[in-house]
Amino acid sequence: MKIIIALICVWATLFLAGCDVKDPIYNTPHPDHGTVPLTTDWSDIGTGLPTPESYTVTATRDGSATAGYTATLTGVTNRLDHLFEPGAYRFCVYNTAEHITVSGTVATVAGASGNVDGAGQFVQEMPGWLFTDVVDATIEKDTKYAVTAVMKQQVRQLTLIIEPTGGSTNRIEHIEGYLSGAASTLDFDNGTHSAPANVELQFTKITEGADAGKYAATVRLLGVAGARQKLNALICYTDDTPKATDLTSDLTMKLAAFNADKRTPLTLGGKVVETPTEAGFGATITDWIPVSGSGTAD
Repeated sequence: MKIIIALICVWATLFLAGCDVKDPIYNTPHPDHGTVPLTTDWSDIGTGLPTPESYTVTATRDGSATAGYTATLTGVTNRLDHLFEPGAYRFCVYNTAEHITVSGTVATVAGASGNVDGAGQFVQEMPGWLFTDVVDATIEKDTKYAVTAVMKQQVRQLTLIIEPTGGSTNRIEHIEGYLSGAASTLDFDNGTHSAPANVELQFTKITEGADAGKYAATVRLLGVAGARQKLNALICYTDDTPKATDLTSDLTMKLAAFNADKRTPLTLGGKVVETPTEAGFGATITDWIPVSGSGTAD
């Protein structure tokens, strides 16, 4: 009997000793990695603009410029199909917009042929709507790190409305030109607009509403860049009578805050004033004013 009791004591001692080495307790099925549920918030995009059907998310780790993870997603909430090793990550979220390419955090508008030879580089005047966000996150192992991307609108609409004056107004055949100082690139990580270029302006006569008889041109821009934004246009008349009039106007001050509120379209209106030049007469617009509720062009 004493032998049996002794054996039981030895067994109990060994059992209790074995219980001292406890199996680790984990919070997730991926103890060595983290996962990321991603939510996209589209509440701050422009009124009436549709939410893109899909968007791209990239993740780079510890300052690397190379994407370690890339996926195209739909819907507002997704669990990224990837196990992330512990580390610091940067998540870039953006949609595919027509005439715009994205590399890292730099968006570039596609070039265009333009309508004036020798004026320099032109960009597409009507790119698609681009929305982006950049989120930094530190992922730990055995965790689930929720990331919310608040999508910011990166393309803004600009409309210029010109009111011709003088006795030849009814002989205007068309008005065309370009705006200089449009940004062709944007680093949406730090909001840097750069590479100023030209954008073509094709004015169309407004046929109804309070602005009937005026001429309007609408473009979409990543923003403005460079030291100056200038309208360079030509007013052409039927049968070239009178001769075409050069129309120039400095818009730098009026567009100084253009990059700040891209979800709100900007419309500026101005009256054409004749100015003497070495060749005779030209025209300019000096008093641009914000316009709302403009009429409809043909």
